[in-house]
Amino acid sequence: MLSRLCRSFLQSPSVSSAVRSQSGLAISSQQVFDRESRYGAHNYQPLPVALREGKGVFVWDVEGKRYYDFLSAYSAVNQGHCHPKIVSALQEQAGVLTLTSRAFYAEILGHYEQYITSLFGYDKVLPMNTGVEAGETACKLARKWGYTVKGVPANQAKIIFAEGNFWGRTLAAISTSTDPSSYEGFGPYMPGFEVIPYNDLAALEKSFEDPNVVAFMVEPIQGEAGVVVPDPGYLPGVQQLCSKNNVLFIADEVQTGLSRTGKRLCVDHENVRPDMVLLGKALSGGIFPVSAVLADDDVMLSIKPGEHGSTYGGCPLACKVAIASLEVLEDEKLAEHSQRLGVILREELNKLDKDIVTLVRGKGLLNAIVIRDTEDFDAWKVCLKLRDNGLLAKPTHGDIIRFAPPLVITEEQLHECVGIIKNTIMSFK
Repeated sequence: MLSRLCRSFLQSPSVSSAVRSQSGLAISSQQVFDRESRYGAHNYQPLPVALREGKGVFVWDVEGKRYYDFLSAYSAVNQGHCHPKIVSALQEQAGVLTLTSRAFYAEILGHYEQYITSLFGYDKVLPMNTGVEAGETACKLARKWGYTVKGVPANQAKIIFAEGNFWGRTLAAISTSTDPSSYEGFGPYMPGFEVIPYNDLAALEKSFEDPNVVAFMVEPIQGEAGVVVPDPGYLPGVQQLCSKNNVLFIADEVQTGLSRTGKRLCVDHENVRPDMVLLGKALSGGIFPVSAVLADDDVMLSIKPGEHGSTYGGCPLACKVAIASLEVLEDEKLAEHSQRLGVILREELNKLDKDIVTLVRGKGLLNAIVIRDTEDFDAWKVCLKLRDNGLLAKPTHGDIIRFAPPLVITEEQLHECVGIIKNTIMSFK
């Protein structure tokens, strides 16, 4: 009797969808959309699909439909959704010690620091939580280095950025943005930042005429801008100019790093070694927010006790998860896998109808297509049709669609996805 009463109550129209969902009863995609719209800030415009579960390259919606994930949470799940080794590391550490703050030493922190610095070949690591915090940390380090090492006058340090950059939406990050949707209405902006054209060594050299420039921060491939790949020789040119002018070269590898482009770091394609490397996203395999700044002693030791930190940065849970995430990338040789499958993917994408797909670009499994925008179709409509056909991707900058599946995708699965993409594109003819 009581069970029937409870079931009747939960099915009543007056009972919220949240209560019904928590009770184990079905909730529809539309109910998920409506609830988020009602109770959440409207600072995102998601593709209309309500996800409940993920495993490897697949995600499932609340109705049970399966999709290939071709966004990978903006490359945060390079290792695939819910990789068992990373999940196991999280569960193991969660039952032992999760957080101490940096007020005390934690046994596992030094182990993580030794592992990641040895892997990437830097003296020191400064652990943080999110990608944008890594960017903020790099800016602080660069300024402090500029004052204490380079000898820039107090409060005069300048950092150079490239047009089309995206490293987050804090006030500092939007102060470097050239995207009105990021910066309009949020001024005044951070002083000491200058923006120059991307992939333009002459403009970079010109900016270095100011002796107060302390750093140039750049993405080896601009992800959010639409997978914009610079010319061969650009990154070596950046390194040469920075070295010549005593300016720090900061590589934002939050999205491009950790095997995504077919190398451990994207800068490895051109054998350059930045003064600072920023990591995030896949550093935790999508399990827990983890980011890091790598640098040598002459830069990193510019920051003294009390000058920078984070309660959760470098916490035991983050360290355990990050070690497991990096081990998965190395043990499963996901960089080599990404390189090989990326070649196949671009070869197939270049066969798409040029009346609809005007350009294909990328490295490894970080790729994008440019859609010819017409009255009949645009990138958003293509992504909606891809969703209907079982593949999830997201437009950026109106006419660009990124294709970045988890790196654990098999060649057979990749060919199946290429078929979905081709059939979807042809349906707009």
